[in-house]
Amino acid sequence: MAAKAMLRKASKPILARRAAKIAGAAATAMEEARRAGLLDGGKTRHVSFRAPKALIEAAKRESGATKPTELGLLALAMLAQPDPTAKFLKATRGKLGADHLLDY
Repeated sequence: MAAKAMLRKASKPILARRAAKIAGAAATAMEEARRAGLLDGGKTRHVSFRAPKALIEAAKRESGATKPTELGLLALAMLAQPDPTAKFLKATRGKLGADHLLDY
């Protein structure tokens, strides 16, 4: 049984395994990125930057990420897949249906 589990784990791409560790709404962003094919493929690129410690700790706490790599993947996934609600709200701003009545 353990051998099968290890084989399944080994067959998953490394980015997908890291994404599986993140919980909550962050997990949804990672799942959407996976479905869009953004986490597929064996090649990766190294990204390095400095950020304030307080920002990193707050982001880890909010997202459930425990490692800098998980946090970086989540941030990139969220930027690559913007929330469709914002696009809808911008497109429909100031437009009400023809039968909409304002009660004053």
